[in-house]
Amino acid sequence: MDIKQARKNVIEQQIRPWGGLNVRANQALMEIPRENFVPEEYQKLVFADIEIPLNKTDKMLSPKIEGRILDSLDLKGHENVLEIGTGSGYLTSVLSILSNSVTSIEADIDLHNLAKTKINKLKLNNITLKHESFLPANFQNGEFDSIIVGCALPIINQDLKKLLNQDGKLFVVVGSKNQMHAMLVTRLNDNEWKSKSLFETHLDLMKGSEPSVKFTF
Repeated sequence: MDIKQARKNVIEQQIRPWGGLNVRANQALMEIPRENFVPEEYQKLVFADIEIPLNKTDKMLSPKIEGRILDSLDLKGHENVLEIGTGSGYLTSVLSILSNSVTSIEADIDLHNLAKTKINKLKLNNITLKHESFLPANFQNGEFDSIIVGCALPIINQDLKKLLNQDGKLFVVVGSKNQMHAMLVTRLNDNEWKSKSLFETHLDLMKGSEPSVKFTF
């Protein structure tokens, strides 16, 4: 396989046709070796338009979703970014070359350790990896310029939005079951946010946020 050509094909055949038109972001997606972050048993699917399994429950985002996330955030290089869900560490690494700093949290210890090993090999020095479940109380209001939630949420919690600084942007998939859509939330001032629906999609819900099952008799 011609790796360089395969990376280019992902941009031209998957990301750009699906609305990922940010030139700077697409260049970063090609710079970071995606194949380094894909489990051995799925190496033949490195550049496929699918979510690649990382373990029994977690998946790597598809290239076109990664492209749309970066396109919507339009990072300029000065931003301090929060990523909720490190996963494989691939998008974390891409974010590191597009922003000033990345804080990425992962609840699964095995994924956290594996991502840390792979990221360290790339010698990226502006990434802080944390093994913890996401709690807004662990961060300060207005701490981040950009936030990415790598899984779906039933609703957008106000405490999450407050972590954005003014003009900061949050990418998150909202909804349940087959009714989900990607949202971009921008903080206008201390008490106002603007929300924009980007596209319909589906991601697994954040662990612990799944709605309880109601039984009727």
